[in-house]
Amino acid sequence: MGELDILFTCAGAGSKSAGCALQKDFFSLNLFSPLTLGRLELPNRLVMAPLTRTRSGRRGVPTELMAEHYAQRASMGLIISEGIYTSLEGQGFTWQPGLTTDEQIAGWKNVTDAVHAAGGRIVAQVMNAGRVTSPGTNGGRRVVAPSAIAVDGLTHTYEGKQPYPVPHALTTAEIPAITAEFVAASRAAMEAGFDGVELHSANGYLLHEFLSPDSNLRTDMYGGSPENRARFVIEVYRAVADAIGADRTGLRISPENNIQGVLETNPADVLATYTALVAGIAPLKPAFLSILHRDPSDILVQELRKSFGGPVLLNSGFGILTTREEALRFMDQDLGDGVVVGRPVIANPDLVRRWQEDLPLNIPDPSTFYSHGPAGYTDYPAYAEAS
Repeated sequence: MGELDILFTCAGAGSKSAGCALQKDFFSLNLFSPLTLGRLELPNRLVMAPLTRTRSGRRGVPTELMAEHYAQRASMGLIISEGIYTSLEGQGFTWQPGLTTDEQIAGWKNVTDAVHAAGGRIVAQVMNAGRVTSPGTNGGRRVVAPSAIAVDGLTHTYEGKQPYPVPHALTTAEIPAITAEFVAASRAAMEAGFDGVELHSANGYLLHEFLSPDSNLRTDMYGGSPENRARFVIEVYRAVADAIGADRTGLRISPENNIQGVLETNPADVLATYTALVAGIAPLKPAFLSILHRDPSDILVQELRKSFGGPVLLNSGFGILTTREEALRFMDQDLGDGVVVGRPVIANPDLVRRWQEDLPLNIPDPSTFYSHGPAGYTDYPAYAEAS
């Protein structure tokens, strides 16, 4: 009896039968099967999440250490880079890399060359932090947002912790310049050798701020209705897709994540807003849509996947550890097309092998997440070294 014969007969067998065990193993292979994302051909469906690690210099230039770190993880089906700022004004973190200068582009070219030499694929996550920054971080520049509403709390700056400032509310006339910055950074990403870009419209940063009625109180064409609040993100996506190709351009969203002051608590409004967003970009056939949501089986996520009609990557939560069992379940239940993984890949550069063979894992050390050297960055051993 072959594999397919066992699959068809398993439904009538006992749960402990060899056939059912094989069926489970067969479907678990979905996580390690190839996936096409636009122009990208992935050897497996494990995606390295964008992970801020603060290892670039203060000038935002990627380092040799960063090239080593990313190349170590090249066996992942796809690597999404840490968030890269599209303008100095939009820098959100200390020691964050950018894509605005020749020096930064050259630094990223070193990273992408290292990843490609190791057999990997890498896309650049481009972002503007919006109101989630401070003049103490972005060099004394203004802080922008859809509306003049400050984030509650303190932010880490080069000058220590400071309150988030009240941001400048972008005028209608100023918005095209922000779009142009995303386009310029995406073009720079292509020059730097990235395989594509992911537009960061999640986790409370500028694009996400336009989507929420809590952070967007505008009365112009970019505010009010769900369709108007989705307009800016759609415009940015279309402009970048025109510049580098929709088949090289993905989008990350985090509906109902409710962090950094961007609240989305009205289910009907959330569905209407994100349906408008997806409807605005789906005809372009984007490379992928990455959805960060605590429950990928939620009707919201599945409705957006249906409306999108293209590859959907799943990330089950911000600050929640994704497990092997969870990733396998997402694929077995056909909840999405790939799984975005964060902390496990920080500590396990060979995570694909470890999960495929169900091997023991290294444990990540949170005290080194945002430090500046190799400790907790490039010194986690592969399994053979750990044995």
